[in-house]
Amino acid sequence: MPNHSTVIRTTEIEIAGKVIKIETGKLAKQANGAVTVTCGETVVLVTAVAAKEPQEGTDFFPLLVDYEEKFYAAGKIPGGFFKREGKPSENAILTSRLIDRPLRPLFPEGYYNDVQIIASVLSYDQANSPDIISIIGASCALYISDIPFYKPIAAVRVGYLNEEYLINPTVEELKESQLNLVVAGTKDSVIMLEGEAKELSEEQILVAIERAQVEIRKMVEMQIKFVQEIRPDKINQSWQLDQALLEEKNRYYQLIKKDYTELIEQSLTTIDKVEREEKLKNLKDEIITHLENELVNSEQEFEELNNSIVNEVFDSICKEIMRKLVVEKRMRVDQRKPDEIRPIACEIGILPRVHGSALFTRGQTQALVITTLGSVRDEQSVDTLEEDTTRKFYLHYNFPPFSVGDVKPRRAQSRREIGHGALAEKAVKALIPEETEFPYTIRVVSEILESNGSSSMATVCGTSLSLMDAGVPIKKSVAGVALGLIKEDDKYEILTLAA
Repeated sequence: MPNHSTVIRTTEIEIAGKVIKIETGKLAKQANGAVTVTCGETVVLVTAVAAKEPQEGTDFFPLLVDYEEKFYAAGKIPGGFFKREGKPSENAILTSRLIDRPLRPLFPEGYYNDVQIIASVLSYDQANSPDIISIIGASCALYISDIPFYKPIAAVRVGYLNEEYLINPTVEELKESQLNLVVAGTKDSVIMLEGEAKELSEEQILVAIERAQVEIRKMVEMQIKFVQEIRPDKINQSWQLDQALLEEKNRYYQLIKKDYTELIEQSLTTIDKVEREEKLKNLKDEIITHLENELVNSEQEFEELNNSIVNEVFDSICKEIMRKLVVEKRMRVDQRKPDEIRPIACEIGILPRVHGSALFTRGQTQALVITTLGSVRDEQSVDTLEEDTTRKFYLHYNFPPFSVGDVKPRRAQSRREIGHGALAEKAVKALIPEETEFPYTIRVVSEILESNGSSSMATVCGTSLSLMDAGVPIKKSVAGVALGLIKEDDKYEILTLAA
């Protein structure tokens, strides 16, 4: 429900010598929650709106985050014929994903109402980055609203310059920094890490995370005090599914768990991905048929089987069994141990007319990576709210539907493709030679031909090989690894190259 209160409330906190101010009640009052966040002369308006009811048949949480760069915020006029903001820039898409990731897992299980968060940059002082305060604003807008979001988060960026850690460094400081690490978390835990470093040690990264968590805790406590003034009942609230729906889910859960646990485990531990998915699909169809027959032969009041709920319950049982396998038996779905790496094959120079090429295959994940060298004229122009520059190294990641056996139309690049490309680019960028040493523009394209987990890290490995095949004198070879963590009570397992 929108908050039509005309009372303007503000709160502020000093973080590393900079004041972050949050205001609500003045702008966008028809949104469920809206806050204006200011740091220096950078101002971001963040709104949160939720649909009153979930759309029929939805079995996932439809969260949409849009980060909008307004050129007027920096006193600029957009280029092009129309002279207005068009589709989101790559930076806007990456920032939208940055806001999304730490928030999404904190919504209650089973909440499927559409939620939209829009972060609009209204003023940009070209010193204080809007992305960090957008994350803080998104958390606060959700927390002061009637949307079921009960664990506020905060975020900081950590830099490292002249052997000193910098909290929320300025844009100029970040250009010289050896570290650009965004840490988001709740009062007592880390939710998200994203960043890049110029070959810092593990100890230095751990210290950076610890420093970040100290500041995050302060900002979360500020939000808790703020919501106590605005919506004090939110502090002790919780969200529950409709009781009848909860009972129906529990009933299906008990039936499937009792009769099909062993068969689900057998299907899950099938080594081949395609065969495993086929077995699980057939098993689910068998379960649905069994439950339909049972309802027909019983005196239950249900007129028909709720397939959406059965699918959700089946998936939750699969996850439960998988987690138990990993934690108790130290065995993954393809029967590997937690630290066991899938078979790896590397080839270079496999395409005749390109400047550099490599094929990196790890298990059922395969990346064909091509490097093209160009002149200064081939540098990529970047004209966004935050920067107006050119790039001599850029990496593009393509994830066609055939890589996972799907049929989908190919249109513009998805947010996921842009995000994975940027992730791989960050891993390699620090090792690209200086322009004085290698004056060529470098474009790398990763074509994912098969995917069974960690295709972005396959891209990192393939990029290193492809660059060397093209004769680019990179400072060192580089590889990437994805990690997963499964925790049950006091037991946990860290998975390498999580699939």
